[in-house]
Amino acid sequence: MSTQHKGKYAEQKACEYLSSQGFKIVEQNFFAKKIGEIDIIALKNEVYHFIEVKSAPEYEIAINNITSSKLSKIKRSADYYLQTKKLDVSFCIDAIIIVDEELEFLENITL
Repeated sequence: MSTQHKGKYAEQKACEYLSSQGFKIVEQNFFAKKIGEIDIIALKNEVYHFIEVKSAPEYEIAINNITSSKLSKIKRSADYYLQTKKLDVSFCIDAIIIVDEELEFLENITL
């Protein structure tokens, strides 16, 4: 399975999980020009969740792929999204880590 295919599979799994938890998927693979990409944008209880999906053979590898520069890009991309959609809403940045068939949802990772 190619890396791109694995990523799409992980994002699909993440969307299924989020939907089962009452989230509405607003957008996938939102690309902010010259800044970065947000894997999933979801909405629950009037809070926008900007979600980075990481999958790897081991948890440590996946979690360590969320670097401070990656978080900074996600934050800037989220700001760009909210500006372009003219939204003044509560939001947070989350991560979903997938290792094999295990999924872990980490909310508000930018404390």
